[in-house]
Amino acid sequence: MSDDLETLREQTVQALAAATDQRAWDAVRVATLGKSGTLTALLKQLGRMTPDERRTRGAALNRLRDELSRMIDARGQELEAAALNARLAAERVDVTLPCAPAPEGLLHPITRTIEEMAAIFGSMGFTIAEGPDIESDWHNFSALNTPAHHPARTDQDTFYLPAVAEGQPERVLRTQTSGVQIRTMLGHEPPIRIIAPGRTYRADHDATHSPMFHQCEGLVIDRGITLGHLKGCLSDFLRAFFQMPDLPVRFRASYFPFTEPSMEIDIGWSRKTGQIGTGGDWLEVLGAGMVHPRVLANCGLDARQWQGFAFGMGIERLTMLRHGIPDLRSFYESDVRWLRHYGTSPLSPALLHEGL
Repeated sequence: MSDDLETLREQTVQALAAATDQRAWDAVRVATLGKSGTLTALLKQLGRMTPDERRTRGAALNRLRDELSRMIDARGQELEAAALNARLAAERVDVTLPCAPAPEGLLHPITRTIEEMAAIFGSMGFTIAEGPDIESDWHNFSALNTPAHHPARTDQDTFYLPAVAEGQPERVLRTQTSGVQIRTMLGHEPPIRIIAPGRTYRADHDATHSPMFHQCEGLVIDRGITLGHLKGCLSDFLRAFFQMPDLPVRFRASYFPFTEPSMEIDIGWSRKTGQIGTGGDWLEVLGAGMVHPRVLANCGLDARQWQGFAFGMGIERLTMLRHGIPDLRSFYESDVRWLRHYGTSPLSPALLHEGL
């Protein structure tokens, strides 16, 4: 190897040794092997030589180019590995540190109210029954002794759906979960003790009404059932739900086509402060009554042998009273801030009154 080629080799070795990062290494590579690099300039001079000189000089330059390329690549890999090791050392995670707490998910207040209702009534021997959201007109109205002229059956109050086939009866989005009571009496022999929580639908929408809302209805069928059983059951439920053992409860005569006698249940309440249990005022919270003999007959039960009572309540309404929520529409706005305020930890148990 000629002196100038040996000098180039030594200079490249020294420059590579002095390069301590990728930028310096790349500068050496370009200065040596780039388009304007030293070795590239020597290769361009071959065209001005004689054939014999070009043959000898070209072979030497090619050997030097291969050697320098290997040295440059090797140094580049060393620097890349060193940079990676330095980065790993700087970004090392201390696995002994505690994890950052993740946001805790919360139960929607409607879900928690249903859980508490199920727990309270479950302690009284009730089971949960379910039914379809799309009901036949018969299950939703006729079987419940609701006459054809009743206002609840008008298009302004009920969502009607087309029949499945021609000649079949109309279907409705259930306006109450009472259809579950009918299905239970048709499919099970008494005694019966069920609650039926679920979605219901009515054509109404304002601060206290929603086109879709939740109801919990209950049914007890057995021999010898009286109004005393109804009053005891619902009084215990309301006092347990509002966690007030001395909550004033009043039963007031009313009318429903599917119960006779019928009544509305009020709780003590302050009209001025909105506080439950005090104030001397009354607030209606649910309806109930003894199952009408015609409803029993529609389900194939002999009213001379079997008696029972039924009740129904709005789950949103009780939740609003329990938590002081002023507007029903906020239940369905999917506002995470609202849920963080009114939501409940899924790990907290549903509360029960000490007496149950």
